[in-house]
Amino acid sequence: MKITKVEPLLIDRFCFARIETDNGIVGIGESGAWGQLEASAAAIAKYADYLVGRDPRPIEHHWNVMLRATHFSGAAINGAVSAIDIALWDIKGKFHGVPVYELLGGQVRNKARVYAHLKGRTIEQLVEEAKRLKEAGFNALGHFNPLLNEDESIPYFKTHASKVEQAIENVRLVREAVGPEVDLCVEIHRRLTPPEAIALARGIERYTPLFYEDPIRPDSFDAMGRVADQISIPIATGERFISLHQFQNLLSKRGAEYLRPDVCMCGGITATKKVAALAEANDTMIVPHNPLSPVSTAACLQIAACIPNFAIQEYPSGTPGIDKNGNLLGDEMVLGLSQHEAGFIAIPSAPGIGVTLAKDAEKRFPYKPKPVQMRAHVDGSFVDQ
Repeated sequence: MKITKVEPLLIDRFCFARIETDNGIVGIGESGAWGQLEASAAAIAKYADYLVGRDPRPIEHHWNVMLRATHFSGAAINGAVSAIDIALWDIKGKFHGVPVYELLGGQVRNKARVYAHLKGRTIEQLVEEAKRLKEAGFNALGHFNPLLNEDESIPYFKTHASKVEQAIENVRLVREAVGPEVDLCVEIHRRLTPPEAIALARGIERYTPLFYEDPIRPDSFDAMGRVADQISIPIATGERFISLHQFQNLLSKRGAEYLRPDVCMCGGITATKKVAALAEANDTMIVPHNPLSPVSTAACLQIAACIPNFAIQEYPSGTPGIDKNGNLLGDEMVLGLSQHEAGFIAIPSAPGIGVTLAKDAEKRFPYKPKPVQMRAHVDGSFVDQ
């Protein structure tokens, strides 16, 4: 079996890699470099020069060549490698007629717990959406930002006290709306300084969040470790990491209890399985990052199926009024995933990663590029949001 074609596909808000072989097997993968998808697509096309004409099955060999041959990496390049790696595993699973998890040691579980995206511009919207999602059967809610996702066109300013106290109150209101039957995954989106992160964590501890995600920018492992040492709720981070060594450095600083590898960013299924093993050796749990299409979800679920330290899966459910029909993002362009049921989703059991692109998806869903922009601060600088 030989690879005959490697092509990037920019569809809607997503970037896919499609790999074709001379025996008719086609594999699909996805890049997680969502802010720089055009660059990631160019890297996928570049790797075609190496891959075309080669056997797709020695995946570890190809993975090392792509990451080590030119000595440089980064989000766009690693997103491309991730997309290709997922597509190669998809091909290998289809070649052997088994789901990918069978090639990675077999099943630990046959379904994965998921958390839905909780989004809204106001606390009133968040509370109502939390109630709706609980009624829909979810027993965990994430992407829950108590700082609120405000209009980015309005310059930002809040005092330390108002920022922290309002966020604590917002967590209280959502917790009271859903009760202890629903876990809350608090997501800060890297918007706080270490002192702010410590103050907020101490304030929301009484509401028992499952984890406290990205309270600060994760670039400094020392700073993340300093925050973790001074709070009593577990930190989750890692969605921006592009290498195994970043996760190792974070663990050496005791900076997180939940690692969040992005299978479409950190190096694909090959890398995510390695991160999971590293986490297992450090008694740390895995929460795969997944704000992307069902291709990403399916790849994540192959990992969830075969590792013992899987905790919960991010499930990018849409919000009515914000994400069109409120269904899973990209569900019209990717086929094969089952619906969630009572807070869990079945692991795809079809050969490969278990999903396929809908017919003519690239024509039916034109690409929507993401602009480069940041929210302004009232002093003329800018803030993360």
